[in-house]
Amino acid sequence: MTSTLLELSNLTKVYPGVVANDAVCVSISFGEIHAILGENGAGKSTLVKMIYGLIKPDAGTMQMFGDEFAPSDPRTARAAGVGMVFQHFSLFNALTVAENIALGMENPPPMRTLTTRIREVSKSYGLPLSPDRIVGDLSAGEQQRVEIIRCLLQEPKLLIMDEPTSVLTPQEVKILFKTLRKISAEGTAILYISHKLEEIRSLCSAATILRRGKVVGTCVPKITSARDMAELMVGDKLAIPKGNTSPTGTVILSVTSLSVRSSSPFGMELKDITFEVRAGEVLGIGGVAGNGQDELLAVLSGELMCRSSMVNFKNVDVTKLGPEARRQIGILAAPEERLGHASVPGMSLTENAMLTGATREKLSNRGILNWHKTRAFAERIIKDFDVRTPGPENAARSLSGGNLQKFVIGREVLQKPEVLVVNQPTWGVDAAAAADIRQALLDLTASGSALVVISQDLDELMEISDNFAALNEGRLSTPVATQGLDVEKIGLMLGGAHSTEMANV
Repeated sequence: MTSTLLELSNLTKVYPGVVANDAVCVSISFGEIHAILGENGAGKSTLVKMIYGLIKPDAGTMQMFGDEFAPSDPRTARAAGVGMVFQHFSLFNALTVAENIALGMENPPPMRTLTTRIREVSKSYGLPLSPDRIVGDLSAGEQQRVEIIRCLLQEPKLLIMDEPTSVLTPQEVKILFKTLRKISAEGTAILYISHKLEEIRSLCSAATILRRGKVVGTCVPKITSARDMAELMVGDKLAIPKGNTSPTGTVILSVTSLSVRSSSPFGMELKDITFEVRAGEVLGIGGVAGNGQDELLAVLSGELMCRSSMVNFKNVDVTKLGPEARRQIGILAAPEERLGHASVPGMSLTENAMLTGATREKLSNRGILNWHKTRAFAERIIKDFDVRTPGPENAARSLSGGNLQKFVIGREVLQKPEVLVVNQPTWGVDAAAAADIRQALLDLTASGSALVVISQDLDELMEISDNFAALNEGRLSTPVATQGLDVEKIGLMLGGAHSTEMANV
């Protein structure tokens, strides 16, 4: 019997204006953890969607267990032994764990039997879950467990994982990797997509590298440095962001005793948050997903209203100003949810550029939009931030997640805000693009802007932040200088430690 589980031969997929996959060949063995690497727009998502039956290749063949494999839809792929855990969870917050899992199964057993199996399988793989809990009450890491257990209950032979650690704490990542190694040891192959190259080096035994739709190389991650892998992905040397050495200036943004309820029934209430940010400063805010990050950005952007005198801009109370009024005075924001919140999926990039840029870029006159000028603004974003797209008339939903992220960040940065609040600035982007985005943020501070960067990527925050604070259950720790912080201190802050506890570490 051959050791090859899945064989992809010359898979090709063409969209108008772009070849997403160009004669891609990949071989995956039983029990192998195989990484698919590539910069944004390299064709990774298209490739796994063909394997999972979401889209059909235009040319090429697939074989599984040595037989022809051409799934017409995900149901066919699952029946053949393919499971997939998506980057964006497909769960219903108001339903229980067991109900969500049942909805994702072709022929779910009776609920009593299913709840027993969930407990058994989750315990066996080190991912304990209570079948009766409401999904909306779970952390991001626990919600991911629901997706994984739903796949494992169907006993897949190939498990596809797309950016599985983007919402996990370091502790949760360790638990996940232990589980994936156990799954691999039992003979299930894992196809793993991630931009976190050190994680790839730790977990994966092989990697295939895509660039602009083509396979440009393979490597053994354990003996290949993260930098070498990144340079293989982009075909060039990797730039290292250079920070701003200028002293910070006067306080531009201050928040005092901020308390507000979330607008979502599954959101987090903010409790007595106080901080200030100076011109030329980056305040980094870390925390596990679901601890108030979305609510904090919504308050600072003007989308979520609270009592007066809580948010001040240049010593002026702006608490009651809405998003457009804040943009006019120079307070801009880029939320985490890029498709649906930061952009309208069905609108073109030109139209999406207009949505937040109309005022500061003077894209309209007496209510009449200047589409020529708006298109030029969109083209400038695409050029300056290397957004891979056929043109500004393409819809936002047509971009890969990383390319849309570059567009969203670029749209706000190019408007030269005095204050920029951004949540997860490099979520889902490749190493080179992440470096470019971080450099663009640092360049803003060099010009005198104040930045609030909310991120779950602690390495990112340590790289670009002057001061660091942690969100825990809606409370913000006292900001401290980033220089000199170590993992133990950061861990205490993420867990809700107070300044008195920090002083004794």
